[in-house]
Amino acid sequence: QVQLVESGGGLVQAGGSLRLSCAASGRTFSSYHTGWFRQAPGKEREFVARISWGGGRIGYADSVKGRFTISRDNAKNTVYLQMNSLKPEDTAVYYCAAAAAWITVVNPADFGSWGQGTQVTVSS
Repeated sequence: QVQLVESGGGLVQAGGSLRLSCAASGRTFSSYHTGWFRQAPGKEREFVARISWGGGRIGYADSVKGRFTISRDNAKNTVYLQMNSLKPEDTAVYYCAAAAAWITVVNPADFGSWGQGTQVTVSS
């Protein structure tokens, strides 16, 4: 498993942008698929985006397509989530997670390593 630490969250106005980072420790990080999830108060954790270990496969939730971009730099053991055109409904704690396998239907249970999360708040 790998250890993950998110950063980059904060308070932003609607229409603004934030860039989240997920720094991983462990020599094998480049062999893990990595995803971003989020959880708003009173709601279940939901999938946001994921990227395969080599970056060749990427997936997004419909709610963020065209606004969010996931990328990774394996040399830096870091995954990024660029969030543009933010909306108040994007407000949540954002978590980075790593998975050993790429399963067609995304399930948080398939991700064995999780960060502690970073708060993103979008004001209207």
